[in-house]
Amino acid sequence: MTATTGEELQRRFGIPGVARFEQGAGGLPRLRVTTDGAEADVYLHGGHVTHFQPRGTGPVLFLSARSKFGAGAAIRGGVPVIFPWFGARPGDPAAPAHGFARTAAWGVESVERAADGAVTAVLRLEPDEAMRAVWPHAFVLRHRVRVGAALDMTLELENRSSAPLVFEEALHTYLAVADVRQITVTGLAGTRYVDKTAAMAMRLQGAEPLRLTGETDSVYLATRAACVLDDPRGGRRLVVEKDGSQTTVVWNPWAAKAKAMSDLGDEEWPSFVCVETANAADDRVTLAPGGRHAMRATLRVDQL
Repeated sequence: MTATTGEELQRRFGIPGVARFEQGAGGLPRLRVTTDGAEADVYLHGGHVTHFQPRGTGPVLFLSARSKFGAGAAIRGGVPVIFPWFGARPGDPAAPAHGFARTAAWGVESVERAADGAVTAVLRLEPDEAMRAVWPHAFVLRHRVRVGAALDMTLELENRSSAPLVFEEALHTYLAVADVRQITVTGLAGTRYVDKTAAMAMRLQGAEPLRLTGETDSVYLATRAACVLDDPRGGRRLVVEKDGSQTTVVWNPWAAKAKAMSDLGDEEWPSFVCVETANAADDRVTLAPGGRHAMRATLRVDQL
């Protein structure tokens, strides 16, 4: 039987003084991890990391003060898990944007503490009747979250169907910044990208660091490179390393679109930028029957 309450989860998986299951926002169960090196919150709703903060620095992840916490609602901020499609589903406008994983109830497979003090929680998602109705495939999706000096997240998919699975995925990371208008992002030079703010035009990133000057929704294709975000006003550098990913997405809605979003405050948009580890669009994954696929993202803080 799957544990569903905070008390049951704590009894089965909690680690005294280090990993505690409790009632979070909206009454949703969450895991709070506190180690010598960092702290983090992980909600079972969506398999969603909402908070990560290494010792000696501020929160690495942005979380909207107006985020909704409840059944069927996606949490605005942190690291939403996008699966099995990215954005709108082609040919099915009624399907939920970004798939069903980010609003599903995930289970807990294990919580362990390593010799170095880091804590790894493994969350598990298998299809229920509602998921099979829109995506009729057998699979196991695991989200392996390691909380140490860095935040390490790995999505692992196991194809239990008799046919290949074709899917998209993303760790839709909201990075907290002092002012998005003053940051730079390096690591994407010379990469082709789809500009979703310009009718899906194909563009090429120049050699200079990326600076955001307006609404940005760019899908960088065929890139395995790490991205480095310099936040001079915040006095730190955020590094996003990845493995098993061919796509990087950079997103910020800017002022006008932010005002139209019910779960984002009108003045919150300068406080984040999404640098997403993904396999999407031309980089979608085809996984053979019985096959396994892993995509990993690591977030690290360096001082400027």
